[in-house]
Amino acid sequence: MSVLISGSIALDHVKTPHDEHDNLLGGSASYAAIAASFFSPVNLVGIVGHDFPQEHIDLFKDRSVDLGGVEFSEGGTFRWSGEYFDDMNTRETLDVALNVLEAWQPSIPETFRSSRIILLANAHPENQHSVLDQVGEGPVFTIADTMDLWITIARERLLELLKRVDLLVINDSEAKQLMETTNLIAAGKRLCEMGPSYVIIKKGEHGALLFGNHRFFSCGAYPLNQVYDPTGAGDSFVGSLAGYLASLGKDEFSFEDLSNAVARGTIIAGYTCESFSTHRLEKLSNDEFETRLAEFRGFTRFD
Repeated sequence: MSVLISGSIALDHVKTPHDEHDNLLGGSASYAAIAASFFSPVNLVGIVGHDFPQEHIDLFKDRSVDLGGVEFSEGGTFRWSGEYFDDMNTRETLDVALNVLEAWQPSIPETFRSSRIILLANAHPENQHSVLDQVGEGPVFTIADTMDLWITIARERLLELLKRVDLLVINDSEAKQLMETTNLIAAGKRLCEMGPSYVIIKKGEHGALLFGNHRFFSCGAYPLNQVYDPTGAGDSFVGSLAGYLASLGKDEFSFEDLSNAVARGTIIAGYTCESFSTHRLEKLSNDEFETRLAEFRGFTRFD
Protein backbone atom coordinates (compact mmCIF):
# COMPACT_ATOMS: atom_id res chain seq x y z
CA MET A 1 0.00 0.00 0.00
CA SER A 2 1.46 3.38 -1.02
CA VAL A 3 1.42 6.73 0.77
CA LEU A 4 0.61 10.00 -0.98
CA ILE A 5 2.61 12.82 0.59
CA SER A 6 1.99 16.46 -0.29
CA GLY A 7 3.97 19.40 1.05
CA SER A 8 7.09 21.50 0.66
CA ILE A 9 10.33 20.43 -1.00
CA ALA A 10 13.17 22.76 -0.11
CA LEU A 11 16.86 23.50 -0.14
CA ASP A 12 18.12 24.26 3.36
CA HIS A 13 21.10 26.13 4.76
CA VAL A 14 21.62 24.90 8.31
CA LYS A 15 24.15 26.04 10.90
CA THR A 16 24.59 24.26 14.24
CA PRO A 17 27.30 24.30 16.92
CA HIS A 18 28.72 21.23 15.15
CA ASP A 19 28.89 22.34 11.51
CA GLU A 20 27.28 24.28 8.68
CA HIS A 21 25.88 23.00 5.37
CA ASP A 22 24.16 24.52 2.34
CA ASN A 23 21.87 23.16 -0.40
CA LEU A 24 20.64 20.39 1.88
CA LEU A 25 17.49 18.50 0.96
CA GLY A 26 14.75 19.98 3.13
CA GLY A 27 11.04 20.66 3.32
CA SER A 28 8.21 18.91 5.12
CA ALA A 29 7.36 16.56 2.25
CA SER A 30 11.00 15.64 1.61
CA TYR A 31 11.68 14.48 5.15
CA ALA A 32 8.32 12.74 5.36
CA ALA A 33 8.84 10.95 2.04
CA ILE A 34 12.33 9.65 2.85
CA ALA A 35 11.12 8.45 6.26
CA ALA A 36 7.96 6.83 4.88
CA SER A 37 9.94 5.07 2.16
CA PHE A 38 11.60 2.96 4.84
CA PHE A 39 8.25 1.17 5.20
CA SER A 40 6.29 1.63 1.96
CA PRO A 41 6.32 3.16 -1.55
CA VAL A 42 5.64 6.90 -1.69
CA ASN A 43 3.80 9.10 -4.19
CA LEU A 44 5.22 12.61 -3.75
CA VAL A 45 3.40 15.85 -4.60
CA GLY A 46 5.26 19.16 -4.53
CA ILE A 47 7.21 21.69 -6.57
CA VAL A 48 10.91 22.41 -7.17
CA GLY A 49 12.81 24.92 -9.26
CA HIS A 50 15.54 24.83 -11.89
CA ASP A 51 18.21 24.85 -9.17
CA PHE A 52 17.07 21.62 -7.49
CA PRO A 53 20.10 19.28 -7.53
CA GLN A 54 20.01 16.06 -9.54
CA GLU A 55 21.45 14.20 -6.54
CA HIS A 56 18.26 14.89 -4.58
CA ILE A 57 16.13 13.69 -7.48
CA ASP A 58 18.21 10.52 -7.66
CA LEU A 59 17.81 10.00 -3.92
CA PHE A 60 14.02 10.09 -4.17
CA LYS A 61 14.04 7.63 -7.04
CA ASP A 62 16.43 5.29 -5.22
CA ARG A 63 14.03 5.29 -2.23
CA SER A 64 10.98 4.24 -4.31
CA VAL A 65 9.54 7.75 -4.17
CA ASP A 66 7.44 8.38 -7.28
CA LEU A 67 7.99 11.96 -8.49
CA GLY A 68 5.01 11.93 -10.85
CA GLY A 69 3.31 14.57 -8.71
CA VAL A 70 6.33 16.90 -8.45
CA GLU A 71 6.21 19.98 -10.66
CA PHE A 72 9.56 21.09 -12.09
CA SER A 73 9.39 24.86 -12.52
CA GLU A 74 11.72 27.42 -14.11
CA GLY A 75 11.89 29.52 -10.95
CA GLY A 76 13.99 28.98 -7.86
CA THR A 77 13.33 26.23 -5.32
CA PHE A 78 11.89 27.13 -1.91
CA ARG A 79 14.84 27.91 0.37
CA TRP A 80 15.12 28.08 4.15
CA SER A 81 18.09 29.11 6.28
CA GLY A 82 18.36 28.61 10.02
CA GLU A 83 20.78 28.42 12.92
CA TYR A 84 20.66 26.27 16.07
CA PHE A 85 22.34 27.21 19.31
CA ASP A 86 24.03 25.28 22.12
CA ASP A 87 21.05 23.39 23.56
CA MET A 88 19.77 22.54 20.03
CA ASN A 89 16.23 23.39 21.19
CA THR A 90 16.59 27.04 20.22
CA ARG A 91 16.47 27.87 16.53
CA GLU A 92 16.55 31.14 14.64
CA THR A 93 15.23 31.39 11.10
CA LEU A 94 17.72 33.52 9.18
CA ASP A 95 16.04 33.66 5.79
CA VAL A 96 13.05 32.28 3.89
CA ALA A 97 12.65 32.49 0.12
CA LEU A 98 9.37 30.89 -0.98
CA ASN A 99 10.20 31.21 -4.69
CA VAL A 100 8.17 28.66 -6.72
CA LEU A 101 6.32 27.52 -3.60
CA GLU A 102 4.58 30.88 -3.16
CA ALA A 103 2.06 30.45 -5.98
CA TRP A 104 2.04 26.64 -6.09
CA GLN A 105 -1.26 24.80 -6.20
CA PRO A 106 -1.01 21.02 -5.70
CA SER A 107 -2.12 18.90 -8.65
CA ILE A 108 -2.69 15.22 -7.95
CA PRO A 109 -2.01 12.87 -10.89
CA GLU A 110 -4.80 10.44 -11.66
CA THR A 111 -2.48 7.52 -10.88
CA PHE A 112 -1.89 8.91 -7.36
CA ARG A 113 -5.57 9.27 -6.46
CA SER A 114 -5.84 5.60 -5.55
CA SER A 115 -3.29 6.03 -2.73
CA ARG A 116 -4.82 4.56 0.42
CA ILE A 117 -2.91 6.66 2.94
CA ILE A 118 -2.78 10.45 2.49
CA LEU A 119 -0.27 12.55 4.41
CA LEU A 120 -0.81 16.29 4.24
CA ALA A 121 2.65 17.35 5.38
CA ASN A 122 3.04 20.77 6.95
CA ALA A 123 1.68 23.33 4.45
CA HIS A 124 -0.97 26.04 4.15
CA PRO A 125 -4.43 24.60 5.00
CA GLU A 126 -5.74 25.77 1.60
CA ASN A 127 -3.28 23.45 -0.12
CA GLN A 128 -4.19 20.63 2.25
CA HIS A 129 -7.89 21.09 1.48
CA SER A 130 -7.07 21.09 -2.23
CA VAL A 131 -5.38 17.70 -2.01
CA LEU A 132 -8.37 16.19 -0.21
CA ASP A 133 -10.74 17.69 -2.79
CA GLN A 134 -8.78 15.97 -5.57
CA VAL A 135 -8.42 12.50 -4.03
CA GLY A 136 -12.12 12.23 -3.16
CA GLU A 137 -13.32 9.22 -1.20
CA GLY A 138 -10.49 6.85 -2.14
CA PRO A 139 -8.17 7.02 0.91
CA VAL A 140 -8.72 4.80 3.93
CA PHE A 141 -6.76 7.09 6.27
CA THR A 142 -5.83 10.77 6.07
CA ILE A 143 -3.20 12.51 8.19
CA ALA A 144 -2.52 16.24 8.54
CA ASP A 145 0.46 18.02 10.08
CA THR A 146 0.44 21.74 10.82
CA MET A 147 2.33 24.57 12.54
CA ASP A 148 1.88 27.79 14.50
CA LEU A 149 1.94 30.04 11.42
CA TRP A 150 -1.22 28.44 10.00
CA ILE A 151 -2.94 28.66 13.39
CA THR A 152 -2.25 32.40 13.33
CA ILE A 153 -3.09 33.28 9.72
CA ALA A 154 -5.52 30.52 8.65
CA ARG A 155 -7.17 29.32 11.84
CA GLU A 156 -10.69 28.83 10.44
CA ARG A 157 -9.52 26.84 7.42
CA LEU A 158 -7.38 24.71 9.72
CA LEU A 159 -10.35 24.01 11.99
CA GLU A 160 -12.38 23.04 8.92
CA LEU A 161 -9.58 20.67 7.92
CA LEU A 162 -9.85 18.85 11.26
CA LYS A 163 -13.31 17.66 10.25
CA ARG A 164 -11.86 16.04 7.11
CA VAL A 165 -8.90 14.06 8.47
CA ASP A 166 -8.52 10.91 10.55
CA LEU A 167 -5.36 11.98 12.36
CA LEU A 168 -3.98 15.39 13.30
CA VAL A 169 -0.30 15.68 14.20
CA ILE A 170 0.69 18.86 16.03
CA ASN A 171 3.41 19.88 18.47
CA ASP A 172 2.82 20.74 22.11
CA SER A 173 2.95 24.54 21.92
CA GLU A 174 0.74 24.55 18.82
CA ALA A 175 -1.85 22.29 20.46
CA LYS A 176 -2.06 24.69 23.39
CA GLN A 177 -2.28 27.66 21.02
CA LEU A 178 -5.02 26.14 18.87
CA MET A 179 -7.15 24.96 21.80
CA GLU A 180 -6.34 28.00 23.96
CA THR A 181 -5.28 26.00 27.00
CA THR A 182 -2.08 25.44 28.96
CA ASN A 183 -2.91 21.77 29.60
CA LEU A 184 -1.72 19.27 26.97
CA ILE A 185 -4.14 16.54 28.03
CA ALA A 186 -7.08 18.92 27.76
CA ALA A 187 -5.77 20.13 24.39
CA GLY A 188 -5.54 16.58 23.03
CA LYS A 189 -9.05 15.66 24.14
CA ARG A 190 -10.55 18.87 22.76
CA LEU A 191 -8.81 18.38 19.42
CA CYS A 192 -10.38 14.91 19.13
CA GLU A 193 -13.76 16.57 19.61
CA MET A 194 -13.04 18.86 16.65
CA GLY A 195 -13.22 16.04 14.09
CA PRO A 196 -10.19 13.72 13.83
CA SER A 197 -10.45 10.20 15.24
CA TYR A 198 -6.90 10.47 16.54
CA VAL A 199 -4.58 13.27 17.64
CA ILE A 200 -0.84 13.04 18.19
CA ILE A 201 0.91 15.79 20.11
CA LYS A 202 4.64 15.89 19.45
CA LYS A 203 6.84 16.88 22.40
CA GLY A 204 10.24 16.90 20.72
CA GLU A 205 12.94 15.31 22.85
CA HIS A 206 10.22 14.19 25.30
CA GLY A 207 8.33 11.97 22.84
CA ALA A 208 4.67 12.12 21.84
CA LEU A 209 1.12 11.70 23.15
CA LEU A 210 -1.61 9.81 21.29
CA PHE A 211 -5.32 10.46 21.87
CA GLY A 212 -8.27 8.59 20.36
CA ASN A 213 -11.19 6.26 21.06
CA HIS A 214 -11.32 7.69 24.59
CA ARG A 215 -7.85 6.25 25.15
CA PHE A 216 -4.43 7.73 25.78
CA PHE A 217 -0.88 6.57 25.01
CA SER A 218 2.35 8.26 26.06
CA CYS A 219 5.55 7.43 24.20
CA GLY A 220 8.96 8.73 25.22
CA ALA A 221 11.74 9.61 22.81
CA TYR A 222 14.73 7.38 22.15
CA PRO A 223 17.63 8.80 24.23
CA LEU A 224 20.34 10.16 21.94
CA ASN A 225 23.95 10.70 22.97
CA GLN A 226 24.35 13.55 20.48
CA VAL A 227 22.03 15.69 18.37
CA TYR A 228 23.63 17.10 15.22
CA ASP A 229 20.63 18.63 13.44
CA PRO A 230 16.99 18.34 14.58
CA THR A 231 15.65 19.90 11.37
CA GLY A 232 12.92 17.73 9.91
CA ALA A 233 12.61 15.41 12.91
CA GLY A 234 8.89 16.12 13.25
CA ASP A 235 8.34 15.62 9.53
CA SER A 236 10.28 12.35 9.66
CA PHE A 237 8.15 11.28 12.61
CA VAL A 238 4.86 11.71 10.78
CA GLY A 239 6.26 10.34 7.53
CA SER A 240 7.47 7.11 9.09
CA LEU A 241 4.18 6.82 10.99
CA ALA A 242 2.27 7.04 7.70
CA GLY A 243 4.61 4.61 5.99
CA TYR A 244 4.26 2.07 8.79
CA LEU A 245 0.46 2.24 8.68
CA ALA A 246 0.57 1.73 4.92
CA SER A 247 2.78 -1.33 5.38
CA LEU A 248 0.05 -2.99 7.46
CA GLY A 249 -2.22 -3.14 4.41
CA LYS A 250 -5.39 -2.57 6.43
CA ASP A 251 -8.61 -0.73 5.66
CA GLU A 252 -9.05 0.23 9.32
CA PHE A 253 -6.51 0.94 12.04
CA SER A 254 -6.83 0.20 15.75
CA PHE A 255 -5.52 2.26 18.64
CA GLU A 256 -2.76 -0.35 19.00
CA ASP A 257 -1.78 0.16 15.35
CA LEU A 258 -1.46 3.88 15.98
CA SER A 259 0.53 3.28 19.17
CA ASN A 260 2.98 1.06 17.30
CA ALA A 261 3.24 3.68 14.56
CA VAL A 262 4.07 6.37 17.12
CA ALA A 263 6.88 4.23 18.55
CA ARG A 264 8.38 3.69 15.11
CA GLY A 265 8.03 7.36 14.27
CA THR A 266 9.92 8.21 17.42
CA ILE A 267 12.79 5.94 16.41
CA ILE A 268 13.02 7.37 12.88
CA ALA A 269 12.87 10.95 14.21
CA GLY A 270 15.81 10.14 16.47
CA TYR A 271 17.86 8.88 13.56
CA THR A 272 17.09 12.10 11.66
CA CYS A 273 18.71 14.12 14.45
CA GLU A 274 21.97 12.18 14.17
CA SER A 275 23.10 13.97 10.99
CA PHE A 276 22.26 16.88 8.73
CA SER A 277 19.25 16.67 6.42
CA THR A 278 18.23 13.09 5.58
CA HIS A 279 21.81 11.78 5.53
CA ARG A 280 21.38 9.35 8.43
CA LEU A 281 18.08 8.03 7.10
CA GLU A 282 19.68 7.37 3.72
CA LYS A 283 22.16 4.98 5.34
CA LEU A 284 19.78 3.39 7.85
CA SER A 285 19.52 -0.38 7.56
CA ASN A 286 16.57 -2.50 8.63
CA ASP A 287 18.80 -4.35 11.12
CA GLU A 288 19.82 -1.06 12.76
CA PHE A 289 16.22 0.03 13.00
CA GLU A 290 15.00 -3.27 14.48
CA THR A 291 17.85 -3.28 17.01
CA ARG A 292 17.00 0.21 18.21
CA LEU A 293 13.29 -0.61 18.30
CA ALA A 294 14.04 -3.62 20.52
CA GLU A 295 16.17 -1.43 22.79
CA PHE A 296 13.37 1.11 22.96
CA ARG A 297 10.91 -1.58 24.02
CA GLY A 298 13.30 -2.51 26.80
CA PHE A 299 13.58 1.10 27.96
CA THR A 300 9.82 1.53 28.21
CA ARG A 301 8.62 -1.86 29.47
CA PHE A 302 7.87 -2.44 33.14
CA ASP A 303 5.86 -4.89 35.28
